Amino acid sequence: MKFEILTIFPDFFHGPLDYGIVRKAREAGLIEIGIYDLRTFTQDRHRTVDDRPFGGGEGMVLKPEPIFECLESLGISARDERQRDGARETVVLLSPHGALFNQAVAKDLMGRERVVLICGRYEGVDERVSEYLADREISVGDFVLSGGELGAAIIVDAVTRLLPGALGNAASAQQESFTESVAEYEDRALGAPPSSTCGSGGLLDYPHYTRPAEFRGMRVPEVLANGNHEEIRKWRRRCALQKTLRNRPDLLRDVELNDEDRKLLAEIEKERISR
Repeated sequence: MKFEILTIFPDFFHGPLDYGIVRKAREAGLIEIGIYDLRTFTQDRHRTVDDRPFGGGEGMVLKPEPIFECLESLGISARDERQRDGARETVVLLSPHGALFNQAVAKDLMGRERVVLICGRYEGVDERVSEYLADREISVGDFVLSGGELGAAIIVDAVTRLLPGALGNAASAQQESFTESVAEYEDRALGAPPSSTCGSGGLLDYPHYTRPAEFRGMRVPEVLANGNHEEIRKWRRRCALQKTLRNRPDLLRDVELNDEDRKLLAEIEKERISR
């Protein structure tokens, strides 16, 4: 899989993409990352990449010429001029106006052979980039960053760790917040409760503990040490529901809850009210 990143700050990526899983995936040949400095595609001696917007307004806007010329050098032309296999490659504009990046989007991008990331900057990017070059706009959150570089690094990391072979233990990617494993999907389809070590089914992940069993007077919950897998499963599911209700109640709108889940949520809400 290849990531190609267009930016006016290429040195930014010397840190975030040189560590951990992304570095290992690069060394293993699972991914390639190309960084392209938009200033090298300018035509004036000042290497100008931005200009004031038509109609007035505060701030500067990234010009279309360097972005178009950079992509054309990579063999990508305007959308109405190209015949492109959308299932194989995609062009993404990082923008606060874009659709929210989440695990489902990461999985979709993971299925592409080539992902081009255009890093926005300043007050925005000339709209013709979005209209004629980008296939989609993506935002990493409902907040404004100084540029798309941080967002691009987040996307590369999130997508890379989903690739087969990127993690030391492939099951790790299935046992995380926002993730539903194949086994969990099959269990849910049969009406069975989730196992104690499955994915979260769209909820936030349950709490994790490791040795020592007691640390500065703080003990690991007894249920995790009693060896009863059914009790462990119920405890973990209850904790996942409780944490999701507390921190991300919006996620519960999109999660398919079974009767046990609804009963646990009712108990959690009753406890909350009684406090």
